[in-house]
Amino acid sequence: MDESVPRAPRLLDRLRDAIRVRHYSIRTEEAYAQWVRRFILFHNKRHPSSMGAEEVNAFLTHLAVQEDVSASTQGQALSAILFLYKNVLEEPLPWLDDVVRARKRRRPPVVLTRDEVRAVLSELDGTPKLVATLLYGTGLRLLEGLRLRVKDLDFSTRMIVVRDGKGGKDRRTMFPRPLLDSFESHLAGVRKLHERDLQDGYGEVWLPHALERKHPNAGREWIWQYVFPAGNRSLDPRSQVMRRHHLDESTIQKAMKGALRKTKIAKPASCHTLRHSFATHLLEDGYDIRTIQELLGHADVETTMIYTHVLNNAGGRGVRSPLENL
Repeated sequence: MDESVPRAPRLLDRLRDAIRVRHYSIRTEEAYAQWVRRFILFHNKRHPSSMGAEEVNAFLTHLAVQEDVSASTQGQALSAILFLYKNVLEEPLPWLDDVVRARKRRRPPVVLTRDEVRAVLSELDGTPKLVATLLYGTGLRLLEGLRLRVKDLDFSTRMIVVRDGKGGKDRRTMFPRPLLDSFESHLAGVRKLHERDLQDGYGEVWLPHALERKHPNAGREWIWQYVFPAGNRSLDPRSQVMRRHHLDESTIQKAMKGALRKTKIAKPASCHTLRHSFATHLLEDGYDIRTIQELLGHADVETTMIYTHVLNNAGGRGVRSPLENL
């Protein structure tokens, strides 16, 4: 073989390239690569171009029956495989209609009462308490909260901008008044950390899409820093640049689990439960379902309707966060 001829990229490398071109997150990239690898290994390393609906269904059935995965996990596996065929192999998918898709069960969300929210928050301290209070006070998803940058907080208008949320959409939500002083104090500490990073020759954060090329120095500017930075710098897996990323979700999740254990609340609650509680308590306070839909960032009001197990009253202007009533 002529070594001067470059080798064709491996299938998983092509998959990663296709994902990065579409600006999917690193988490989606890792998940899709994992599922495509498992799909290939399940069929004894056959190339996907030689397989179709029958093999996809066999793999999905194995996940559901033998591995007993949830419908959402099975759906993620299917999404990864379909992405491979459509965007990497560029093969037509006439067999797509023959693929059996699992149906998700609609279960009412776990919701904490106001007293339970108060009890959980009282068992937290430091950054975990600030993050958990933010989640309940705004309805943000955990990762949306941890990805906030300094420029996304508007103290004057008491508004928070959520960038690139679920579905790649931006939205606005309220910045609860009780959080203003806490965030000002928190950001003062974050700024000192950023200044130390700059002095050490670092201080750069990851920038979305093409901003890094258009504005090479923006990553070191204060406004682009994460509101909740990680305790240590780490190597960016894509660019191999040493940066300070945002706080890992596991830090907050572990703190939340510990707080729930201390309160002895007999509910399978999590960080996401604070978002469910936010929506439910707004309904209790009389805000309309469309307003809550916009605050949560749901594309379809049907998704928000799951919270109507609480009486829905009319209203919705001049929304005040339920945090202000604690």
